[in-house]
Amino acid sequence: MRIRAFWRDFWQDEDGMGVVEVILIIVVLIGLVIIFKDRITEVVNDIFEKIVSQSSSV
Repeated sequence: MRIRAFWRDFWQDEDGMGVVEVILIIVVLIGLVIIFKDRITEVVNDIFEKIVSQSSSV
């Protein structure tokens, strides 16, 4: 019964961020990733190239 009460209280709690705010944040982040996909890919590839090239000196 404790678990059931916990979940009931959890879903009825109105403190903190609401579901709508979380969904909006996720949508904005996905939009930014789509817009800057090419640049993000370039940066990640550059980082991995540096890691690989500098790991041989370790």
